[in-house]
Amino acid sequence: MLLEVGKRLAKHMSVTWLAESVPGLPGEEEIDGILVKRRGNRGSLHLHSLMEAKRHEVVIDSVAHAVPFFSYKVNKRTIALIHHVHQGVLDLEAGKLSPILKWLERRVKGYNNFIAISNTTKRDLIKLGVKAEIRVIYNGVDHQKYKPGPKGEPTVLWIGRLKRYKNPLDVYEIARDLDFEFLLAGGGELESEIRRLNEPNVKFLGRVSEDEKVRLYQRSWVLISTSYIEGWGMTIVEANSCGTPVVAYATGSVPEIVKEGINGYLVRYKDVKAMREAIVRTISQGERLFKSSYSESLNYNWDRSAEEYRSYVEALARR
Repeated sequence: MLLEVGKRLAKHMSVTWLAESVPGLPGEEEIDGILVKRRGNRGSLHLHSLMEAKRHEVVIDSVAHAVPFFSYKVNKRTIALIHHVHQGVLDLEAGKLSPILKWLERRVKGYNNFIAISNTTKRDLIKLGVKAEIRVIYNGVDHQKYKPGPKGEPTVLWIGRLKRYKNPLDVYEIARDLDFEFLLAGGGELESEIRRLNEPNVKFLGRVSEDEKVRLYQRSWVLISTSYIEGWGMTIVEANSCGTPVVAYATGSVPEIVKEGINGYLVRYKDVKAMREAIVRTISQGERLFKSSYSESLNYNWDRSAEEYRSYVEALARR
């Protein structure tokens, strides 16, 4: 989402994107009008960010992995862009480091300016102790890239990072006793565990290209989302934009996106029986849900999202 927003902002202002160094890629280059600077690694990037933040009128700290960059310490016109609050996720993913990382994440309340990508994230920030005003700006979707295509036989898709909090292993239990083909796509820490599993109607595809991802969205009849939490269900909106409805656990921001009987159905977290029933119901409604899912996706647009970012940034720059 940073690229989608950044390249649109770059038409109106100078935009610099500070990122980690990547072997084989230059330390600096221009991409879609954005000056990309690559410095350090996942840890040392936090030090580089403090030096870089001093050079700009406005800074947006994209806090995507719990630990803030703390750029507000050196630049008062810093916005914390919060994708989701990780407190519960860290208990599942971070092991012994969880208490430290949770403490660091709670320090985000030191920022004075916030953008949250969902109302759910906004509520979680308030619970975390944030007192400042929080602007909610939804992510968009690229409708030129993600668009309806031909459907194959009834197929159920799960796609995403193979992280424990996303519950990809649930696919194998959900698929049991159903006659539809299930496709599981993605890479990550659970890949070796998944490769050891065997369910006749589940096919593990591993990592897929961007083009293949779009084709999978288009051909599938249902996308399933099984995450413990999502700050924003990007795969849900992408699938809808390809005319594919969603059956999802009612967690995180997902109930903000999934409208019952319009672009999918919600079930209680870990309710496998309800998930199976909702998949069957969704497939039985076929064409009606294909059309209404696509229509619902039109509520999300990167141009509109970027204009909201631009308005906020320009107002902050004038302070």
